[in-house]
Amino acid sequence: MQDIALVIADYDDVFWLGQTTGFEHEPEGGSRCSVCFKIRLVRTVEAAQAMGIETVATTLSVSPHKNACLINDIGWNAAQGTGITFLDRDFKKQDGYRKSCELSRQYGLYRQNYCGCLYSLPMKSGHGTQGSQESF
Repeated sequence: MQDIALVIADYDDVFWLGQTTGFEHEPEGGSRCSVCFKIRLVRTVEAAQAMGIETVATTLSVSPHKNACLINDIGWNAAQGTGITFLDRDFKKQDGYRKSCELSRQYGLYRQNYCGCLYSLPMKSGHGTQGSQESF
């Protein structure tokens, strides 16, 4: 088995807020998501370049609330001209979301019940503008 390093990127909330200004009231899956996907995937490709990694992917497409075609297009664009290959997948296919929930339970993995966006924090926490997006 190959060891895989976990890379935890710095969260730059000032940059993210600047990029998403004007999209605060967009619904889940709206224009703000495209901006966020681009930020995440460009940084993923940059990290891969710095680490000498040739291929990147994302689990964003496992969510039933996310558009896999859009995510994959943004990933391909982020990798274009960098020498990095973006591995496009729709992890929802073949009951992928349900399987991911089962595996998370089996291995005791944390799963947050929203995408991570400030504007989609669950209402039950007293924050955000939308309710819980994902749970298991």
